[in-house]
Amino acid sequence: MSKPDLSSDEAVARYRAELRAVGRSQRLAGFALVVVGAIAVWASTRAGDMAQAVQMGGYAALAAGWALMIAAIFLRTRYHRRRMREMN
Repeated sequence: MSKPDLSSDEAVARYRAELRAVGRSQRLAGFALVVVGAIAVWASTRAGDMAQAVQMGGYAALAAGWALMIAAIFLRTRYHRRRMREMN
């Protein structure tokens, strides 16, 4: 990993793209789980006998999704701080 060159607009754009790639899979998986969880919680009102299980599954998916998204934010922040330390 080389020192980031932020001297031009093109270099800043390249670094932003590099930074966006960090934790991308965790962020997308987390977002998908949040959407699935929200749909499950909403659908639990129509699930009949399985309503409580569907609702709990939905809440579990929401919790796991948010945990993944927070982890991705943590990974990106840690990566950015490490790269900025390399500049000094």
